[in-house]
Amino acid sequence: GRVGESLALAWTGDGGEVLSVEATLVRGRGELVLTGQLGDVMQESASAAWGYLLASAERDERLRELLRAAPWYGRKGLDVTQHDVRVHVPEGAVPKDGPSAGLAIAAAMLSALTGRPLRPRVALTGEITLSGRVLRVGGLKEKLLAATRSGVRTVVLSEANRASVAEIPAEIVARLDIHYVREFAEAVPLVVSGRKATARE
Repeated sequence: GRVGESLALAWTGDGGEVLSVEATLVRGRGELVLTGQLGDVMQESASAAWGYLLASAERDERLRELLRAAPWYGRKGLDVTQHDVRVHVPEGAVPKDGPSAGLAIAAAMLSALTGRPLRPRVALTGEITLSGRVLRVGGLKEKLLAATRSGVRTVVLSEANRASVAEIPAEIVARLDIHYVREFAEAVPLVVSGRKATARE
């Protein structure tokens, strides 16, 4: 996988879609810059994801370990005041259900912050709150179908979606390795690659 890139499962009027989410840090003033086809709700999700990550560097042991190795981690903790984080969702169908990309946006941001690539063929769908909790989303059958069509192998969902997965035809579910999380930190070992990126990637 490439650093700062994650896969989101979105639901559009035409069914499910796998969207690529890209996050990068560039010199700036500590702002969140969003580009591509992002509706208002998706922008709020990105803002919640970023706020959560900045706060979690102090609060969550698992994330602190990763973030400590980041070049922007100093004596005072995580300092990105000299950089902007850019989130880009390449032009495609506009996702109708804004908040469900929150989990994937947070994963892309974490990858960009730590310089660690995300595992390939892992897609995420879930709403994220400022405290890092992962909330349930709709349109799962369409999303999981899109995942199987796109070669996605692993899907990370909210624990609150477990019951909705039980209603989806078994032949769709059987083709995916599905993991349920209550909070973002539980998703980290599932999506972050164990190794640092090498220069040739």
